[in-house]
Amino acid sequence: MFNLLAGVVLAATIAAAGDKAVKVSKIDNPEKALLFEVTVPAKLDDVWRAFTTKEGAQEWLWPDMTVELRDGGDWIVHYPGGKTGGGTIVSFEPMQSITMRAMAPERFPEVRRERTTAVFRFEATESGTKVTLLQTGWRQGKEWDEAYDYLADGNAQLFDQLLYRFKNGPVDWSRLRQSK
Repeated sequence: MFNLLAGVVLAATIAAAGDKAVKVSKIDNPEKALLFEVTVPAKLDDVWRAFTTKEGAQEWLWPDMTVELRDGGDWIVHYPGGKTGGGTIVSFEPMQSITMRAMAPERFPEVRRERTTAVFRFEATESGTKVTLLQTGWRQGKEWDEAYDYLADGNAQLFDQLLYRFKNGPVDWSRLRQSK
């Protein structure tokens, strides 16, 4: 079984690289939102595959994934101990966008149950592919505010991992397992 420590090792490796290419914006008006942006040095086809296939997602996000690119399909990360992340695909436009109802971590039960809306957009640029995530649907309350702050960092790490994959190649999860 995959050890969560391997994910910590990957996060530490990414942090050590010191690449601050992910832009994070906390938005208050007209509605509360999180906006993440990164330009990945890869073709649009390759970045789209990384998000929309199990094999592609396993190259950067986590070794145990469910990816069903269809309306109502799962986009789920299966962490050790039965924990999950990701969400349910609401809609998608091939090579352009994916909209999902995103699950917050288990530590935020109300936010996880109610979910937010996450819209990933993909755009070919001269230097690669620009990926943005706009996360909306935030409500009022302490748990919602804590989840907002937590996911501002957590989703930035998600984008860091995507960037790392395309700068350094697919993550070798077996090597990270051995690092424990």
